[in-house]
Amino acid sequence: MGEQITDTRMRRPVITARAAATFEPVGRSVATARAFVRDTLQGWGYADIVDDAVVLTSELVTNAVVHAGTAADVLCLRTDGGVRISVADRYPEREIPLQSTGPAMVHPDREGGRGLLLCGALAARWGVEYTTAQKHVWFHLDLPERPAGTRSAGPALPVDALPVTDARVRVALIQIDRGGCVTSWNADSQDLFGYDPEQVVGKPLTDFAAWPHTPGTGTGIAEALLLSRWEGSYGIRGADGRVVPVYASHLRVRDADGEASTVCLLVRDHERAILQSPQRPPATDGVTPAEGRPADPFEVFIGSPAPDDLDGLLQRTVERARDMLDGDAAYLLLATDDETELEVRASTGLPSARQRFARVPVEAGSGRYGSARMPAVHEDLTAVPGAVPLLAGTGMRSVVTVPLKVEGRLTGSLGVAAESAARYTNEEALRLQFAADRIALAVERARLTELEKLRRGSLSFLVEASDLLAGTLDRDQTLALMAQMTVPTLATWCAVYTVADQASEPELSYVLHEDEDRIDGLKTLLMKVDPPEPVPTPGARVWTAPSDAAHDAALRTSLRSLGLEESARPSKGPGATLATASAVGGETVVLPLVARNRVIGMLTLGKPSEEHFRQEILELAEDLSRRAALALDNARLYSERTAISQSLQRSLLPPELPDIPGVEAEVIYRAAGEGNEVGGDFYDLFPIRDGAYGFAIGDVCGTGPEAAAVTGLARHALRLLAREGFGGPAVLERLNAAILDEGARSRFLTLLYGELWPQSDGSALLKVVCAGHPLPLRLRQDGTVEPAAEPQPLLGVMDDLELYEQTVTLDPGDVLLCVTDGVTERREGTRMLGDDGLTDVLTTCTGLTAGAVAARVLRAVERFAAEPASDDMAILALRVPEVPAA
Repeated sequence: MGEQITDTRMRRPVITARAAATFEPVGRSVATARAFVRDTLQGWGYADIVDDAVVLTSELVTNAVVHAGTAADVLCLRTDGGVRISVADRYPEREIPLQSTGPAMVHPDREGGRGLLLCGALAARWGVEYTTAQKHVWFHLDLPERPAGTRSAGPALPVDALPVTDARVRVALIQIDRGGCVTSWNADSQDLFGYDPEQVVGKPLTDFAAWPHTPGTGTGIAEALLLSRWEGSYGIRGADGRVVPVYASHLRVRDADGEASTVCLLVRDHERAILQSPQRPPATDGVTPAEGRPADPFEVFIGSPAPDDLDGLLQRTVERARDMLDGDAAYLLLATDDETELEVRASTGLPSARQRFARVPVEAGSGRYGSARMPAVHEDLTAVPGAVPLLAGTGMRSVVTVPLKVEGRLTGSLGVAAESAARYTNEEALRLQFAADRIALAVERARLTELEKLRRGSLSFLVEASDLLAGTLDRDQTLALMAQMTVPTLATWCAVYTVADQASEPELSYVLHEDEDRIDGLKTLLMKVDPPEPVPTPGARVWTAPSDAAHDAALRTSLRSLGLEESARPSKGPGATLATASAVGGETVVLPLVARNRVIGMLTLGKPSEEHFRQEILELAEDLSRRAALALDNARLYSERTAISQSLQRSLLPPELPDIPGVEAEVIYRAAGEGNEVGGDFYDLFPIRDGAYGFAIGDVCGTGPEAAAVTGLARHALRLLAREGFGGPAVLERLNAAILDEGARSRFLTLLYGELWPQSDGSALLKVVCAGHPLPLRLRQDGTVEPAAEPQPLLGVMDDLELYEQTVTLDPGDVLLCVTDGVTERREGTRMLGDDGLTDVLTTCTGLTAGAVAARVLRAVERFAAEPASDDMAILALRVPEVPAA
C-alpha cells in the first residue's frame, strides 16, 4: 500500500467571516479605518494580532486616501488559518518597491511607500493585485499558537496525530477539605511531585501550588477551590524545588454528613488532553447561507455590527447572550470605578424599568453579589436564596454568570437565567465566558466614551450652575435655582430643606417637580413625613420615607375607592394620590448641604416609580450640593448682614417729623449705593423747647458707611447741644471740635443749621447758620426766589471758627427750600443743574404745599439725566401756610 501524501499548499483557506467598509478620501478616514479593523478583529477574538493589523491598515489607508487621494475599500476575511486584510484604492499605478533595489528603496521614515515595507516586515504573506480600476494591497497574518489551557476538540484522528503522553499516565488525585488543607494524597501524586502522604496531609494546598498571576483574571487558588467546578493550568512545587506544570480539574462535592470538600485531578500539562473537557459541538439553529453549514450562535453574536451607543451595545449583548444559551432572561451589570458595586445597565426578560441603575455590593453587605469575580453556575436558586439578588422574585431558577474583565480589572458581570432548574452546566459557563471576554473590551471602551461625554457635560453643568449661584445673594432665589438646576437634569423632583441652627428642626423650604401639576401633591406629602436627619456625612444616602408614605396613601385611597375602608372624610378620588405615589415611588436620595463645617440644609432628589439613580448622576449631584450649600450660606450671611446694616442705618435717621404748629415740613432722602439707607447726606427736624424747633441739613465728604458714621455723630451732637441752650454758632463750633477730635477718621462737613419759632401772626421766625453748605432758597408768594443766608466756612477743617447766625422771617405762603449738593450737582454729560436750575424749578412752585414742592424738585432732578444719581441727596422744604380769609 503506497504512502498517501497531502499537499497542504494546494489547500484553499476556508473563509469563516467577512467584514468590509469604504472610507472617503479625507484625513479622518485613517482613524476610522483603524477603529474598524480593531473592532472587527476584537469581535472575532483575535486580540493577539490586532496591533499588527491596525498598523498595516493605517499605513495602507493613508496611502490611498491621503497620497493617492481616492476612496479606500477595506476588506477583512477570517480564515481557518488567520486573517487576510485587503485595502483597495482607485489609482492602479504599478509602483512596487522591490527588495532587490537596495539603497533606492523608500526610506522607512517617509510617508509614501512605507506601508509596503511594513507589510514585508510584519505580515506572513502580502501582495499587490491590479485591475483596470483598482489596486489591491493585501496582507495575511497567521494566528499565534493558543496559550496553555485553550480548549479544543476535533473528530477522529490518525494514531500519529493523537496527543502524546508518557508510557504510564499518572493522574494525581488530591482531596481538599473546606479549610483548603490536603486530606488525601494518592500514589500518583507521590510519583508526580515527590512528596510522601505524611508530608502533605493536613497542610494547605497553597503551600505547594504555584498559582500564575495571569493578566485578565483575578481568580486565586483559594477562590478556585470554592467553585463547584473549575478547570485550568497552574503548577505544583515538587519535593526537589522545581515547579511541575499541571492541568487540573476540580470538582466540589459533599459527603453523607454534608461536609464539603474539593476533589482535584491533576496531570502533567503536556498530557492535558486526558482531563480537558471536550468543546460543545456547534448549535444547529443557525445557518450560514453562503456555505450552507451550521453557524455557532457565538459567531452570530460577535459578527453583527455593534451599536454605536453604550446602551444599545449592552442591550444587544444581553439579547444575544440569552439567545446563545437559550435562556429566559439575561442581564448585564457594570462595575463602579472602585469595583465595590455593580450597577444594572441592561436586561431582557426581567422588569428592566424596576431594575435599571439598581446597585448591589460586590464583596460585602446585605444583598451582595457573590458571583461577580468568577464564573458561577447556580443550578437551583431556591437552594441558595439571595445568591443573585437581581433575580429575587422573578421566578428564575437556574443562572450562569461570568465576569467582564479588562486587564485584570472587574468591569462588569453578564448573566443568563432560566425558569427551570439545572438548565446550565460548566460548559455553558465556558461559552458565556468566552463571549464575555470578547465583548468586555468593546463594552469598556463604550463605557469610557459615555463617561467622558458625561464628565464633559457635568463640567459644563457645574460651571453654569456656579455662575448662576454666584449671580445672586437672595436666599429665596438661591433655593429656587438649586431646585431648578436639578429638575429635570438630575432628578424628576427635588425638595430643599433648610436648617436655621443646630437646635432647629429641618424646614421644607422649596419643592419642585418636572410636572407642575404634581408640585402641590408632592409638597403635601412631604409635609406629612418627618424630614431627613441633618447628617453631615458626605455623599448621597437613600431615604425611603417619601416613597413609603406615598405607597401607603395610595393604598388607603384605593381601598376607600373600593369601599373596603371607612374614612371620616369623603375621598376626592384616587387619581391625584396615585399620581403622587407614582411620581415619588422610585429611589429618593438625600445630600447634605454643608457650609463652613455646619449642616445648613438637605437637598432631596427623587425618581418616579421603580427608577434608580446612576452613580455618575449622584456624584454630579454631590458636587452641585457643595456649591449650592456655599451659595445658600453666603445668601444667609448676606441677608443677616444686610439686616444688621439696615438696622444700624435706620438708627442714624431721625424718627418721624414732628408736627410744627403753623408750619408745613417735608423731607425727601435718597442714599447712593445699593443697600444703603444712610449716606453722607443727612437731615433733622426736632423740638428744642416749647415753641422752638431745630432743623438741619448737611453733607459729609464721601458716601457709604464711613460718611454715615459722621452723619450720626453730627445729628446727635446737634440735638444735644441745641437742647442744652446753645445758639446756632455755638452749636456748630462745638460740633466742629468734635469732628476734628476724630483724627484720621474725621471728614469735613457742610451744614445748614437753623432754629424756627412759629409766630402768632401766622409767620415764622428763623435763625440760620450756613457753614459751607448750598444756600437755602426762599420762595415768596409772588414767585420770586432769593437766598435766605450767606455762606460761611465749612466744618471739620479749621480749629477756630467765627460763625454768625442770620434771621429770616417767613411770611404766610413763603417756602424755605434746603438741599444738599446731590441736587445742585446733578449732571448730564457736561451740563449741570446748578443753583440757577434749582431756582427755575422753585419758581414754578408758588402755591404748592411743602410736600408738593419737595416732590417737584425731586422729579426735576431725576428727569435731568437718564443715568441714576451717583450722589446722596436730601431735600427739606418748610412752608408757612397762607392765613385763610376771615
